[in-house]
Amino acid sequence: MDGTLALYGLLALTTLPPLVPNSALLVSFGVLASEGRVSLLLVLVVVAGSAFLGDVLMYLAARRFGGPVRAWMLRRPRRRAALEWTARRIRRYGVPFVIAVRFLPSGRIVGPLASGVLRYPLRKYLIGAGLAESLWAAYSVGLGFLGSAAAGNRLYAAGIGIGVSVLVAAFGTAVQWGTRRRVLRARIALRPPGELPCADHEEGDDQTSSTAAV
Repeated sequence: MDGTLALYGLLALTTLPPLVPNSALLVSFGVLASEGRVSLLLVLVVVAGSAFLGDVLMYLAARRFGGPVRAWMLRRPRRRAALEWTARRIRRYGVPFVIAVRFLPSGRIVGPLASGVLRYPLRKYLIGAGLAESLWAAYSVGLGFLGSAAAGNRLYAAGIGIGVSVLVAAFGTAVQWGTRRRVLRARIALRPPGELPCADHEEGDDQTSSTAAV
């Protein structure tokens, strides 16, 4: 019993912070749940609950310390672009994008920070984050659970689960890359004829638009 509680504690500790890669661990817990070694329901509650708590803490920190967080995000072009891209879509789509951004690369970091800096309504953020983490927990743990049930082998199940996770992450990265490419092409198309792209000018425009957006 103590060993099982320690496993649940490890699961919570690795899911709470956003920078700990634990996809393989979640898939493994799904495999264990399919074998009856741990409770599937309890695993889902621990994963979704700890991830949700981590998201809310990041949101509240960004909401309380919006100035320093915004300055940190605008310091690097890549972070600035991520903040701008996310903030615009949160403003436009609201809760559906709060849910969707969770499944994009770095979305668990950028989503709460952008929502907090924007001072997006707390109630709406809680709804979006709660639904996002519930779906994410079901997806992540379910890969191992269903994979084990289908393959009948824990190694095969883990391989299937991790492989699907990698494919989903790659798809999310491709979507982000494609969107940014379209934005860049649109900016180039709007330039007067004969004007060449200027890195410093673009970064300055990004910083201005990001600051205005947040």
